[in-house]
Amino acid sequence: MSEGTALWWQSGTVYQIYPRSFMDSNADGIGDLPGITEKLDYLGWLGVDAIWLSPFYPSPMADFGYDISNYVDVDPIFGNLADFDKLVEAAHARNLKMLVDFVPNHTSDEHAWFKESRSSRDNLKSDWYIWRDPKPNGDPPNNWLSNFGGSAWQFDKVRQQYYLHLFDVKQPDLNWRNPDVVKAMLGVMWFWFDRGVDGLRIDVIYLLFKDEALRDNPPDPNWKEGEPNFDQQIKKYTEDQPEMDSIILEMRKVADEYPERVLIGEIWLPYDRLVRYYGAEQNGLQLPFNFQLLLLTDWQASSVRQLVESYEAVLPIGAWPNWVLGNHDKSRVATRLGQAGARLAQLLLLTLRGTPTLYYGDELGMTDVKIPPELARDPQEKGSPGHGRDPERTPMQWDASANAGFSSTGASTWLPVAPGYQSVNVEVEKADPASMLSFLHELLKLRRENPALNTGSYRSVAGSSPACFVYEREGGGKRFLMALNFSGQLQTLSVNEPGQNQGKIIISTHNRREGVADLSNLELQVAEGVVIEL
Repeated sequence: MSEGTALWWQSGTVYQIYPRSFMDSNADGIGDLPGITEKLDYLGWLGVDAIWLSPFYPSPMADFGYDISNYVDVDPIFGNLADFDKLVEAAHARNLKMLVDFVPNHTSDEHAWFKESRSSRDNLKSDWYIWRDPKPNGDPPNNWLSNFGGSAWQFDKVRQQYYLHLFDVKQPDLNWRNPDVVKAMLGVMWFWFDRGVDGLRIDVIYLLFKDEALRDNPPDPNWKEGEPNFDQQIKKYTEDQPEMDSIILEMRKVADEYPERVLIGEIWLPYDRLVRYYGAEQNGLQLPFNFQLLLLTDWQASSVRQLVESYEAVLPIGAWPNWVLGNHDKSRVATRLGQAGARLAQLLLLTLRGTPTLYYGDELGMTDVKIPPELARDPQEKGSPGHGRDPERTPMQWDASANAGFSSTGASTWLPVAPGYQSVNVEVEKADPASMLSFLHELLKLRRENPALNTGSYRSVAGSSPACFVYEREGGGKRFLMALNFSGQLQTLSVNEPGQNQGKIIISTHNRREGVADLSNLELQVAEGVVIEL
């Protein structure tokens, strides 16, 4: 990529906001759109470039907004369309792009489309959802499982048929083989692009089509007792079907009617299948989400290096990479890796080639919050106990006041606030130059100001220690060397850089500033990562 040709979604950093948990402006214990608008100056200071909002649409909240009853409005708990317009305007005034969630796989069972579809077998929307007759013995049409536990089929007494729901029973799947469904959903995209959004994050896009013959999914021989129930099967016939290519082309055509709009796809697939979603000629999704860092359990230098190298190797020519460390569906990075490990991981995220996505609160080192069973809200927890997503969705920690400054004193927050919020919050960490927040702020500033780090080339570098991952980024007339120690011991590296035997440490996860670094004798503390300007 030549200098000056990068688009904003290639050079920038995306910040995910879970609206229920970011900022409550009206003391009802639930975050809202005016609350997000109120905190835009913080995001501008932090140094991110785009905001992605999880769903805020009208919903019965069976799955907290992913069960949508109206795609073209705002749920009153979050505000209204005027509030959304103000948020977009205020974000754009601060040079922040706005991305919203597009949830095309399923609606709420309270959506007007589903109410009409279930009313009879011969109404105009009868085929807008996936309906099938029972087997002769009354059983569901096949063995498909819901992601929230149990069968993916629900019998409806009115139609005397089963409807498919790959998620909650109140989330019936749309029938994307029906051209009227396609037309309606493309219309939803036009609505939000016309309203000024800069991109769409498309929820579970790889699930839109299911096997037309409804063949049974085979069992997964690797599944073990205690793992999520929905992982008992290999999802051969419920994900990544061949028909996906044509519909992604249609979505891309809509996005391309507007300047520099981006489509990001939620796709939980290995690299060899993920890259297909870029399209044969880069005419698919610009950013099929790469979740492999988030899923990695063997957090060792060799594993991370292999993961990065294999991704770079399979990317189609011209395709732009992306990286994710945390989101609303997985345990927080500081819980998975500890605070020191989280710093190292954030340095990795923000210095690899590709667009990074940062989950709200991870810049503070927020951790999962243990939720008592009586306060659990997530339907996935109820279907697969111990695998719920509430712990990583708790309120943002702004200051040491009641409710962490998320909601006014006396309000009952929709999920409990973390018990350690008095010391882990924006106000405290902003004033501490050694905090996680100060570290991320400095790292984001360095990334934004240097083309080498936001759009430059990448290559791994040989080092003397297998416990370390070393790589170089180059661009804009500058070169940076990243050296990350993934081990529990001090490491001394001899970095092989021809014609280069020293550099300057710009940033360290351990906050050291020692000026000149000897590349032939580079010491890294336990779990330390450094950025060295060459």
